[in-house]
Amino acid sequence: MKTSKRLGIALISLCTFGIIIAAVRVFADPPPVLTIANLGTNQYSITITNGVSGGNYELWWTPVLANPDYPWTVVAVGAAGQTNFLVNGGDYQIGFFQALLDTNSIPLWEAADPNNPGAGILSVFIDSPTNGAVLQ
Repeated sequence: MKTSKRLGIALISLCTFGIIIAAVRVFADPPPVLTIANLGTNQYSITITNGVSGGNYELWWTPVLANPDYPWTVVAVGAAGQTNFLVNGGDYQIGFFQALLDTNSIPLWEAADPNNPGAGILSVFIDSPTNGAVLQ
């Protein structure tokens, strides 16, 4: 009797947890989706749906996934709220696109630390020598 009671409590707890997870997923915001359409004129229309309103998106491209010999490169830096991009298909005939949300006004390729939005723009300060010597 004791084992069946514990089993019943575990089953009720599991069902309650499942209901909570389902409710969170139903009421959560849908994730952003990247849609690519061929315009037939050697151009692609790339659209971000369910994007963050007022966010700055950057469009990146790579010909091969997960290969350090082919890093992601910036295709376009959008203005605030821009979710539609036109891309020349001749430059990007094969490969993969991704859109990154830039949380500050500094493009990720200029950021001191792309993983830390608060780091700001990359700057180099030379403290020494200060006598006008040429550094190489």
